Amino acid sequence: MSGSSSVVAMRKVVQQLRLEASVSRVKVSQAASDLKQFCLQNAHHDPLLTGVSSSTNPFRPPKVCSFL
Repeated sequence: MSGSSSVVAMRKVVQQLRLEASVSRVKVSQAASDLKQFCLQNAHHDPLLTGVSSSTNPFRPPKVCSFL
């Protein structure tokens, strides 16, 4: 039984390797260039770069209300 199960396991491994080998790849330099271009195009929408006004900030600290 162990011989046939190892053959089945190895066939699954070979099938997975063939699938991974058939995936199209993008060069790292091209991916980095595309990512840089995307970041530059969308920088004006990024609140970490542009800041958030205090009136629209959902994470602002709550105001303390005290009655005297």
